[in-house]
Amino acid sequence: MVFVTRGLRDALLELAADAEPEQMAVSLAITPAGDLHGTDDLPPPETPVFTHFYPPDTGGSVAAVFGMDLSIPAGQSQGRFVSHPRGDLEVARTDDLREAMLVAVPPWRPDSIAAFDRVGRKQRLVVIDAEPPAELL
Repeated sequence: MVFVTRGLRDALLELAADAEPEQMAVSLAITPAGDLHGTDDLPPPETPVFTHFYPPDTGGSVAAVFGMDLSIPAGQSQGRFVSHPRGDLEVARTDDLREAMLVAVPPWRPDSIAAFDRVGRKQRLVVIDAEPPAELL
């Protein structure tokens, strides 16, 4: 199973709709379920839940100069979201694979996003109504 907050799912679908007709991809980060707030129906506290994404253009100028993405801390991206505006709801060979993949297709509704493992096997996607803790800068 792959767990995602409703807020993140909705934000990803909105990003994909805004990027259409282009494909877009963002790295995803998790928060342990025990750190989330908002519902009593949470999975066990140690369960990873996708709660955040790294904006697609973060660190672009650094990557252009140094040839690597320095915007995402090492080990902080356990998943990847990709949109397939002209494709099927599946992992494509051209996708930059991660441990867990979320893939969405038009019309960018809650039923047009699915979860997969790194080899493309469909996983159960569980959407939870919870919020990660507030982050301080």
